[in-house]
Amino acid sequence: MTLHRFAARPLPLALAIALLVSGCAVGPRYDAPPAVDTPVAFKEGGGEWVRAAPADGSERGDWWRAFQDPVLDGLLARVEVSNQNVAASVAAYAQARALVAQQRAGLFPSVTLTGSGNRSGTRGGSAGSSSVTTTGSTGTTGTTVVSSGGSARDSFQLNIGASWEPDVWGRLSAGVGAARAGQQASFADLASARLSAQGELAIDYFNLRSLDVQRDLLARTVAGYERTVTITGNRYNAGVAARTDLLQAQSQLASARADLLDVQRQRAQLEHAIAVLVGQAPASFSLQAAPTWSPVLPPVPPELPSTLLQRRPDIAAAERRVAQANEQIGIAQAAYFPSFKLSGSIGAGSSAIGDLFNASSLVWALGASVAQTVFNAGLTGAQVAGARAAFDESVARYRQAVLTAFQAVEDQLAATRILGEQLALREDASRAADLVEQQVLNRYQAGQVAFTDVVTAQNTAQQARRTLVQLQASRQVAAVSLIQALGGGWQGLAAESSAQAGAVKTGS
Repeated sequence: MTLHRFAARPLPLALAIALLVSGCAVGPRYDAPPAVDTPVAFKEGGGEWVRAAPADGSERGDWWRAFQDPVLDGLLARVEVSNQNVAASVAAYAQARALVAQQRAGLFPSVTLTGSGNRSGTRGGSAGSSSVTTTGSTGTTGTTVVSSGGSARDSFQLNIGASWEPDVWGRLSAGVGAARAGQQASFADLASARLSAQGELAIDYFNLRSLDVQRDLLARTVAGYERTVTITGNRYNAGVAARTDLLQAQSQLASARADLLDVQRQRAQLEHAIAVLVGQAPASFSLQAAPTWSPVLPPVPPELPSTLLQRRPDIAAAERRVAQANEQIGIAQAAYFPSFKLSGSIGAGSSAIGDLFNASSLVWALGASVAQTVFNAGLTGAQVAGARAAFDESVARYRQAVLTAFQAVEDQLAATRILGEQLALREDASRAADLVEQQVLNRYQAGQVAFTDVVTAQNTAQQARRTLVQLQASRQVAAVSLIQALGGGWQGLAAESSAQAGAVKTGS
């Protein structure tokens, strides 16, 4: 019902009732969902698990500086200001903050001011009028006083109105809570986009440096094969080598030149990718080759506590979306209950502007309304059921995000360990292949072995050298991937470990 010119005495009573029941907020209380059954330690390393407490706001530092590459430092500094995916996430976070402000505004009264002025009259027996009007939006009522002045009449009106919907069942507060959780999730998405762009650039950069070294190796290999073609050609012309030896040497040289071109293609593509990551057109970006690149690996602590996973922004975002979905249940359940609205206005009307503020010109109105849905064919129940299903979906996605994080860390810990073990073996294999190549070539020149032995030895040595370089880059890529899997590395590990010293250790 709606009461017009509501008596001054019942209004405080209605207001008191609304405030009294405003503590009856509906909707389930939010508790962070348990993630998954977690092991007591990483399969590939030490560190016991503790109860989840998202810490995506923890300081990560410039993790890439541990690789001691000034060029990489300069490139990653540009990601923050020039990468367009990061810029889009910044804009999305700004939208989420604005949405929180919009939802919070609904908790407070809305006040409007309305003013109007009109002049009308008649001429020569024919009705005619001319008027000037200024109007503001309002839902309030007012009284207009009109005074006749011969053939013209003036009227002026000024109203101040206010309306307020008490948050009786917590629907508006739930909306604010949902928007705030969405803002926090958006902030975590921003951190995730930034970390993803940084990691992708670092991986592309290390692969590009690996190709620089491979290109230098292949260039020297091509030069060596050219000498082999010359030697074989001389032996063929002298009648001491078969023509097949010369053809094999020429085929090997052509294949090496083709491999060199393929490396150049891959390097160009990585250079273009890096240009886009730093927000620059590929045509205006270039990286100078570094054939003497020496890969540096940051030392991985022997034990990585599970608290580092709490810094993963994707896990934090997933948990915040669970909280957001929980608030949506309360919003849907509030539709089962009536809604209240209070309104009031005070205004004045007169035929002269100077009389607008006289007490005799004042007109006021107070009102209260209540609305309750009686029948909607199960719509409210369906909306509540849908909100609960969305909550269950968000919980499942949160748990999947945690499981994926466990997998990523285990994968990269295993890769770090195995690649380290492979490195020593690959170094031995490359040194041995280089010696075999030189010895077989010397024996061929002395006529002791067939040229097929030379081809085999040279291909083996060339492949061993390239594999060693690729392995060195793979170790750096694995280090970057581990840093990403841990939400930004292990900077400040000692401080975080001591801060968590009093935490309750658990396996769930």
